[in-house]
Amino acid sequence: MPGFRKRPRGQFTLSARLLVLTVGFVMLSEVLIYAPSIARFRVDWLRAHIATAHLATLALEATPDNMVSEDLKNELLKHAGAYAIVIQRPGDVRRVLSREMPPKADETCDLRSTMMVDLVVDSFMVLFETHNRVLRVLGPSPKDENVLVEVLLDEMPMRMAMIDFSWRILALSLLISFFTASLVYLTLQWLMVRPLRRLSASMVAFRDAPEDSARMIVPSDRRDEIGVAERELAQMEEAVRAALRQRARLAALGEAVAKINHDLRNILASGRLVSDRLADSADPHVKRVAQTLVETIDRAVALCSQTLNYARDDPPPPSRTRFSLRDCVDDAGRVVALLTEGRAQWDNRTLVGLDIEADREQIFRVLVNLGRNASEAGAKQVRVAADSAGGADLVLDIADDGPGLPPKARDKLFQPFAGSTRSGGTGLGLAIARDLVRGHGGDLMLVESSPAGTVFRINLPRAVTSRSHAAE
Repeated sequence: MPGFRKRPRGQFTLSARLLVLTVGFVMLSEVLIYAPSIARFRVDWLRAHIATAHLATLALEATPDNMVSEDLKNELLKHAGAYAIVIQRPGDVRRVLSREMPPKADETCDLRSTMMVDLVVDSFMVLFETHNRVLRVLGPSPKDENVLVEVLLDEMPMRMAMIDFSWRILALSLLISFFTASLVYLTLQWLMVRPLRRLSASMVAFRDAPEDSARMIVPSDRRDEIGVAERELAQMEEAVRAALRQRARLAALGEAVAKINHDLRNILASGRLVSDRLADSADPHVKRVAQTLVETIDRAVALCSQTLNYARDDPPPPSRTRFSLRDCVDDAGRVVALLTEGRAQWDNRTLVGLDIEADREQIFRVLVNLGRNASEAGAKQVRVAADSAGGADLVLDIADDGPGLPPKARDKLFQPFAGSTRSGGTGLGLAIARDLVRGHGGDLMLVESSPAGTVFRINLPRAVTSRSHAAE
């Protein structure tokens, strides 16, 4: 099947990437530590040779004339690893222990200068030097700071010691890196990777069968980000399942409505024939009532046709015409009075002569739905007022003095089967009304709802074509 199916393998897994990155970061840290470490190792190596050289010259002080035999001198210089040693104390003569012809110094190293940057640079220069050099090393003796020791020695033994030290540091760094990476790997595997795999597996299982409640994730008790993600995923899956159930119910309802409307249209056709005969009556009262009956049946037939289109997932587009908004509001008020037996007074405060361009039948249906809902909710008066603010946009407020909407109805006001404002209602009226208004490019919204009443607002952009004066 398409999409995510298999767990990623090898270098593509999150665990493998974390392991490699951890090793790399630890090695980078070790490199940053290595630079001052190798510089310190070089200084300690040179200081150790200065201390050894100082001890070698103590043999000169054991003789009356500060002289030793040639064999002893060579042996002392060999143990000190030096060609020549010079000792100087403040206010004292210099004592020299040297071979017959010591080589000339290629480089001078003064250990009395302790700038770390200079020490690091000198250390790397030694590591990258391929030929042996003779060093003249100056520094105070570790045995006596008042003694200045000068040693002439080869650089290569120090370089080899530094290389050996570097290999030991590398081996230790690799050991620390892999040990640290393993700990981080196991920790992240437990804290992150396994929960993420559980989340992804739940997503895949839910995608394959979203209607199966057994495939929904069961959130853990974790309080971190993973726990939040699990709980949010569980809520999302529940919401999707509820939406799918609602869509299934709507699909079944649409099929049932299509069948009912097919038969209802035939029944209304018979009623239309009877109403046409009543319209030909000589009785003025019957004729007037018959005209209203004819118009009502025509609207019912049109509604059946539109409902059939809606059930086929093809809602009819608005058929825009120019008409008087006030007359449309009056017609809606008369129908609301018939449907609710006149329980609420209809107060039309729209402008006289205000013409708009819209689908009259759809606007009529929206007004009837809102007025009927208000009356059935207990309103005694429904007031309709329009405002165009001198522009082409129409703002139409439908206000009532009912008890207001309950909080549960406000949360899901425009959702079918969930936003009903009365017991036993389906919530389809407001949902259909909003769809009709949005089909015009506008919107239907709840402005306020309190114990003093409820106000709905219809916004229709670029709908006003002409206006006159306010109604008295």
